Amino acid sequence: MKLFLLAVTFWLALFEALARSRGLRGASWGVQGIGPALPLAVLFSLRRSGRPGLSTLVVSMLALPLALLLHIGLATARNWRLNPLDQLRPGSYSDRTIERLDLPGPYGVIPALLITPQVPTDRAVCVVHGSGCDKTFYAWRLVDGLIGSSMAVLLIDLDGHGESPRPQAHPQILGGVTGAVGWLRARFQRVGLLAMSLGGAVAAQAIAEGLAVDALVIEESPPELRLDQAGYRRVQRQEAVRLLNPAVLHLLADGSLLNVAQAWRTSGIRATIGTWDLFDALDLLGSLGQISAQPAEQRPPTLLIYAANDMIVPRAQMERVRAVAGDWAHFELLSGASHLSLPIDMRAIRLATDWLSKHL
Repeated sequence: MKLFLLAVTFWLALFEALARSRGLRGASWGVQGIGPALPLAVLFSLRRSGRPGLSTLVVSMLALPLALLLHIGLATARNWRLNPLDQLRPGSYSDRTIERLDLPGPYGVIPALLITPQVPTDRAVCVVHGSGCDKTFYAWRLVDGLIGSSMAVLLIDLDGHGESPRPQAHPQILGGVTGAVGWLRARFQRVGLLAMSLGGAVAAQAIAEGLAVDALVIEESPPELRLDQAGYRRVQRQEAVRLLNPAVLHLLADGSLLNVAQAWRTSGIRATIGTWDLFDALDLLGSLGQISAQPAEQRPPTLLIYAANDMIVPRAQMERVRAVAGDWAHFELLSGASHLSLPIDMRAIRLATDWLSKHL
């Protein structure tokens, strides 16, 4: 029993030291002074207390699951108030001001959050979420990056999502993007669009039909969705497994594991057109083809970011997007990223932020 308790203590000390060294506040249970020295000291005691060889290793492995559960429980209890969505609550902060707005749109109000840096800026970015998400869905790290580059940020709810009073419909869903960009145009000199998945297809069609922006980033937008019910469930399971990715651990710097997981909850989709049919109507490839045919001076500098392990967008579809976009758009494929992890992968956030900062 003593050997087992020492093994549990070793793992707890190691997990805490790792959390603190990575700045993961939400994964720390807050004991001061725990650093690399403590797990090493416990490991030394563990080796002296146990029999040499395999038995000590086996006991240590048996203690690992219990220690991990204890660590998660202690860290969650210690940080139960640490909620990353608090970073998007309206108010005035040291580096930004956040306002909740209802913007005028061609089909009615567009619920939005406007985040402006405390330093003066003439640049703004409209962020458009994906299907089933809303304006705050895991957006806090992206907002930090854009605000840190002295750009204002407008987060909007597409029709059928979040606080939008209208159902998802086509072509009405385009009005969320055109209305938001028009509102920004009246207040900022340079305006960019950063759009994800469904939002990317909406943004591309709006630009193809004449919406003017100064820079564009599209992330992981599929040209089409063709999955039966069983296939969709299989893809969901595969994407969930791929979400267990070290690249998303940074979220625990902003909230406890429970609060980070609960940030996944949204209001769902209210629709008069199904999402698969909506992608067909938006016709991403056709929209990119129309943009490609525009005069070079009218085309916005465009960055396309896709995930190498995406189970929603097969590699063949990505290649079709790359081919239609041609030389006028820059294409990035992120290794290790999936459809669910890409928008919160710091590599994608840095790529998008750098692109928009350069071209706005």
